[in-house]
Amino acid sequence: MIFYTADLHFHYKPFLPGRPFASVEEMDEAMIRLWNETVTDKDTVYVVGDVGYNGGYVPGDALGRLQGRKHLIRGNHDTGFENAPKLFDYFETVTDFNEIDDGETHILLCHYPILYRKRGYMIHGHLHQARGPEYDILRQMPRMLNAGVDVNFYRPVTLAQLVENNRAFYSGENDALIPPPPPRRREGEGLLPGKPDFRPLPTRPDSEEN
Repeated sequence: MIFYTADLHFHYKPFLPGRPFASVEEMDEAMIRLWNETVTDKDTVYVVGDVGYNGGYVPGDALGRLQGRKHLIRGNHDTGFENAPKLFDYFETVTDFNEIDDGETHILLCHYPILYRKRGYMIHGHLHQARGPEYDILRQMPRMLNAGVDVNFYRPVTLAQLVENNRAFYSGENDALIPPPPPRRREGEGLLPGKPDFRPLPTRPDSEEN
């Protein structure tokens, strides 16, 4: 089975005010438990960016406890992974975007929400549970799906669950269950990036030519 998630931000204290946890330790343990209650080692999980936080904590201790075959689509907070010696112990692939087929449905995966003209779905992260101008735009685009843990109850979800959770989020049905995000930007400044920071991808050690 295929699952999707994004924006876990293991051990990242600034996100605590927008999440139902008292500490980063509680947050980390809850997300690990919910992941392993959902995913088996036979399943595949696409992590659509931001497992840690920029230039700081690389959550190898958490990633090593997560079940399933994992693929990372890099987010803006994943740049610390370039120097992680055991990166490919955690992820089978690391890309800036990916295209897959989930059953008969075509999927584009990118950390940032981007326009997608093909049939299927565009699955992204980055926006968390923000309800600013981006919310008003994306609520009119049902094939753009937010995989962030903040709107998917902190566990990986299937495509069908992702569609339903996004419908409930953008209809306002889940407002009482999803607290607003903590203030992180100046008033009037959106969440969409002006220029994504795409850096050279790391290479799998065993792919080097002899």
